[in-house]
Parts: sequence; structure tokens; C-alpha cells
Amino acid sequence: MRLVVNGEPAQVAAHDLAEALVALGYEGAVVATALNGEFVPARKRAETILLEDDRIEIVAPRQGG
Repeated sequence: MRLVVNGEPAQVAAHDLAEALVALGYEGAVVATALNGEFVPARKRAETILLEDDRIEIVAPRQGG
């Protein structure tokens, strides 16, 4: 499926947001996610169905000062 991930076009074989995270290499990572500008909590990712051209934002926490 054609998606936009963090502003970049991507082809991802996934039905829902949880599957997309695995396909994109984020399995087990602590990240925040948004779909089309709306925050999606971790507990809702498996039930968040993706559609062609959806926009996913994935943000990982960073350490530093």
C-alpha cells in the first residue's frame, strides 16, 4: 500500500497501523504515532485501519540536553 511516512512516500504491506510499524522496523520500539494528523495511542494501533495515501507520523523519544 502507498503511504506517506514522516513526510516521505513509502510502500508498506500492512492492513493496520500496528502492522505498518512492524513492516517499517519499529516493532517493540517506544514511539508516538499519528494518522492523518490525529494522535493514535498504542492500544488503538491494531484497530486503526490504513487506506491508500494515509499519512503516518512516527516520533521516537530522544535523550539529550
